[in-house]
Amino acid sequence: MKNRLIDLNAGTETEVDLTAEQIADLEAKKVEDDNQLTQREDRMALKASAKAKLIAGEALTEEEADTIVL
Repeated sequence: MKNRLIDLNAGTETEVDLTAEQIADLEAKKVEDDNQLTQREDRMALKASAKAKLIAGEALTEEEADTIVL
């Protein structure tokens, strides 16, 4: 992987190789971001399920009920 360094004052652009540590940090950040996205999507699906059940007059699970803000 490469990293692009741009010096606006000098008007130069340089590409340098990332270190193994930088690559590992980027990969760890991507995994963390993916996990957060999955959690957000799961919560949205749970809220949608709770809303559909409320509209239909069905009982909510405890987890669905926890998503409701009063």
